[in-house]
Amino acid sequence: MSAQDNIAGVDKYVLQATLGAYSDEAYTEARKLSGTGITSPNPNIDTDTETFVGQMRWYQPLNANINVASLTDSTDGTPTDISSDYLRYIKTVRTHGATKVNMQQVVSREDALKKIGRDFGETKAQDEHNSILSVCKGVAVAELLNGAAVGSGATGLGGQTFENDPTDKKYGFYVDLGAAGVVSTASVGNIGAQRASGFLNAFGMAFKDYEPEYAYLISSPETMASFRSANLVDNDRVTDGEVEFDTIFQGKFRLIQTRANQSFTSAELTKLNTGAGVDLVGTKTSFIVLPGALAKEPLQVPMPVEIERRAASYKGGGTTSIWYRWGNVYHPAGYNWNGNDEDFPSDAGYMYVNEDGTPTALAAATDVLASTTGTWSRKAKSALSLGILPILHA
Repeated sequence: MSAQDNIAGVDKYVLQATLGAYSDEAYTEARKLSGTGITSPNPNIDTDTETFVGQMRWYQPLNANINVASLTDSTDGTPTDISSDYLRYIKTVRTHGATKVNMQQVVSREDALKKIGRDFGETKAQDEHNSILSVCKGVAVAELLNGAAVGSGATGLGGQTFENDPTDKKYGFYVDLGAAGVVSTASVGNIGAQRASGFLNAFGMAFKDYEPEYAYLISSPETMASFRSANLVDNDRVTDGEVEFDTIFQGKFRLIQTRANQSFTSAELTKLNTGAGVDLVGTKTSFIVLPGALAKEPLQVPMPVEIERRAASYKGGGTTSIWYRWGNVYHPAGYNWNGNDEDFPSDAGYMYVNEDGTPTALAAATDVLASTTGTWSRKAKSALSLGILPILHA
């Protein structure tokens, strides 16, 4: 049986003399973060604003002035002020499409657009995953600048500790385990849960006495293997919606397994260490994310699916194009969008830094990082209101 793959106009197909059906190769991209509990709707996000950005307002916790009443001192009591704040969120719109030459179906017996339509769900889910991971890494960049540079307006003092004031932005919301791994090597006196003491300490340092009931850990295959080797993975799994999660420590952490790259390049880490704050030691990054820490609101996009036909092209054979359009607002709890507000951000844009008001890639920022902040700037008064915790480790 002969086959051809070089017929002009249909060279994307392998055509055989005896007709047979095409099969689909399975997608094997990294496991996705979309569809997990780290995202949730936020009714305070208004997607109908007229510009690229919107705003949310909230009242800050009271800093109460408590007076001691007196029967002899007629001085007025000091009143308590009520304060509020706002943050900005940014919209993004994505498109995906393809064009077919109508007459190629006569030769190939395949509709070139069927594959596009059939796999659109996969395409959209992959885009959402990429955006979610990029936002997480963008938040990490902002917090690493706070601790390793001068991102908070003063020289950084490193990451979270058990003793630091969570309202002090000179401490970035991250934990650097240095040369230690998430799970340490087994030895005499270092077995079982003790092997993950660095990881557990990081969780306690970040959330202190507000430690949540459970959280999600974005776990690489290497980290997952470490948990298994230490016999830390629970026998029972947790079902969250339609997703089943492996867990550790009796369900305290739900493991999102993915090989998606959470870490920063050596050039990016070197750039961060040019700052005046505390140098970073860990070279790999893992994220602990609280439930719903990342708001995800869909946009109502005009013409979400559009088909265009051009009858005269290809000598009257015609072409057909199909385009899908969708949009979302992705916003991490407690942060303000500090990047370009006159365009839809790309995934790379979510990870930019802001240097003297100009968004730029971290690796391209000026050394010393004296006037560099994150594209995401912390707006919450306390770090205990945040939900995306980067952990640096070996």
